[in-house]
Amino acid sequence: MSTLSEGLTQVLIPVAALVGIVFALIQWFMVSKVRVSNDSSNGFKDRLIEADEEEEGIDNLEVTIKCAEIQNAISVGATSFLFTEYKYLGIFMCAFAVVIFLFLGSVKGFSTKSEPCTYNQGNICKPALANALFSTVAFLLGALTSTLSGFLGMKIATYANARTTLEARKGVGKAFITAFRSGAVMGFLLAANGLLVLYASINLFRLYYGDDWEGLYESITGYGLGGSSMALFGRVGGGIYTKAADVGADLVGKVEKNIPEDDPRNPAVIADNVGDNVGDIAGMGSDLFGSYAESSCAALFVASISSFGITHDFTAMSYPLIVSSMGIVVCLITTIFATDLFEIKHVSEIEPSLKRQLLISTILMTAGIAVVSFFALPSEFTLFNFGTEKAVKNWHLFFCVAIGLWAGLVIGYTTEYYTSNAYSPVQDVADSCRTGAATNVIFGLALGYKSVIIPIFAIAIAIYVSFSMAAMYGIAVAALGMLSTIATGLAIDAYGPISDNAGGIAEMAGMSHKIRERTDALDAAGNTTAAIGKGFAIGSAALVSLALFGAYVSRAGIKTVDVLTPKVFIGLIVGAMLPYWFSAMTMKSVGSAALKMVEEVRRQFNSIPGLMEGRAKPDYANCVKISTDASLREMIPPGALVMLTPLIAGTFFGVETLAGVLAGSLVSGVQVAISASNTGGAWDNAKKYIEAGASEHAKSLGPKAILTN
Repeated sequence: MSTLSEGLTQVLIPVAALVGIVFALIQWFMVSKVRVSNDSSNGFKDRLIEADEEEEGIDNLEVTIKCAEIQNAISVGATSFLFTEYKYLGIFMCAFAVVIFLFLGSVKGFSTKSEPCTYNQGNICKPALANALFSTVAFLLGALTSTLSGFLGMKIATYANARTTLEARKGVGKAFITAFRSGAVMGFLLAANGLLVLYASINLFRLYYGDDWEGLYESITGYGLGGSSMALFGRVGGGIYTKAADVGADLVGKVEKNIPEDDPRNPAVIADNVGDNVGDIAGMGSDLFGSYAESSCAALFVASISSFGITHDFTAMSYPLIVSSMGIVVCLITTIFATDLFEIKHVSEIEPSLKRQLLISTILMTAGIAVVSFFALPSEFTLFNFGTEKAVKNWHLFFCVAIGLWAGLVIGYTTEYYTSNAYSPVQDVADSCRTGAATNVIFGLALGYKSVIIPIFAIAIAIYVSFSMAAMYGIAVAALGMLSTIATGLAIDAYGPISDNAGGIAEMAGMSHKIRERTDALDAAGNTTAAIGKGFAIGSAALVSLALFGAYVSRAGIKTVDVLTPKVFIGLIVGAMLPYWFSAMTMKSVGSAALKMVEEVRRQFNSIPGLMEGRAKPDYANCVKISTDASLREMIPPGALVMLTPLIAGTFFGVETLAGVLAGSLVSGVQVAISASNTGGAWDNAKKYIEAGASEHAKSLGPKAILTN
């Protein structure tokens, strides 16, 4: 049995989650100290009045009022979009929940009789109808928590963007802390809420299931499915929105009209800034929550059919939750390093500070995992391994979680190297602009393909080590290890879009060039951190997918997945094609929406008298509507492709073909995702490298370059 008692485990997990929530609220309070007053004539609309440092030749009060107005417009646009999106997704999720219930319930003919367990044949498990019902409830809980994670992140980001702009007048250090604290609010709320809801669900489900832990934890897997399903649509819908607005704003504004990025004369500028929040904040929040929920549920299910579940050792069963609890404490300490112990005084210190966050959290978490593995696990136990039992020691699981954690750091640092303009890969992409856009595209694509190499080896080593030591459970906890510092990872990731919005607000409010330089420096680092966040999401998703694939193969009773079997090979090649099909659908959607956006922006420039001279205001709302309509209309087909393919393949072609489809899409999807993410980040930072002109090389390339974003 574990050294840690069940009673203490039942206390420690919710306490850690509540500590995370309280710490998030403290960070939010610190951000809110940028002075806010209520204008009684306009209800309780935020007006940001912070006039500690005057800008030369600029009316400070007028600037702050403009900042408040722009912030309000972005917040209203983002909130409106998410409410509309969630309304449609709510209907879709309820319909899919019915499908899940019918599929699971029909396996045993909607039986209401208890029957022998699938894995522990000597025990009696709850009826199939109950498992179908509880799995459906868990699915809806996961979807709801994912929705909440994305929505809270968006609200925090839109609350903090103008405050970051105002703090930039005092120096880059103050602005950095405001943006980072705001990201930390999102990170800690997501990690704590995800842990708390999962913990509460397990304990509530136990009231019915009692000693049937196999049925209990199999039904809990619905929580992970709900989280990742919602994340899929949030990512697709938000991505279409933000990229359509981004392309439309830049192609007409910067390229055709030669006006600055985020210039208030550009009709698409508000839609562009709204997109940063609904895509990069709400979408990424839901995405990382989905990976976290899936890894936790996969580990819990495998443990339930191993010695932990058979002996009803609740502390050992809860090992994934205790690791996550330790992660919240570690990230709390790490955040204090960024906000209180190391002050940033120059723009060159921003990226090193963010990298330091990753390193500190990884080192501290390694020690934390060792403590958790020693106290929460028996010294020796057995784990389910495709029909056999594998003998494992507690230090084996320490290495599994640690290898996932350090693989995440390697992926993060590799991503930073390939997407930061401080290093040669991005500088080479920028240099390729000398001969035009064609060579720039070639260099950018090559960078993305090359950036796949090290992350894939890191993931491969993590898979080999973790599987060798602890079978499929080892892979699941390795994924959890990669996400154990999710609070810090999300803080770093959310910092980017907040800084991007802050720069846009500074430009639109007419603040000085000096302020814009500071926000641009924050934004450039933010592009890198966004790519790092995507790297973590992709790496952890690969490990989680493999763990779930193992669970599927075991549950379906497949002895081996033989690629020489025609059925399996057909599934494999079709599965490898799916990420390209999915990407084609989303890219076509972005292209169509961007085309409409470009036409609308051109129309406004041509038809509104005095717009270019600044005497008239553009119609921002029309551009917001174009992005909103396009994303809501176009997000369903790609999402349906992903969710319905396994059902169709399994129903019509059998479990072996479905095994091939799942394996093929996993292997292919990881490569496509990493290369596309890093190519985009590199192009964006190459553009900023040229525009900033911070080095002789950058100055020689000219003040502007036409780059694909």
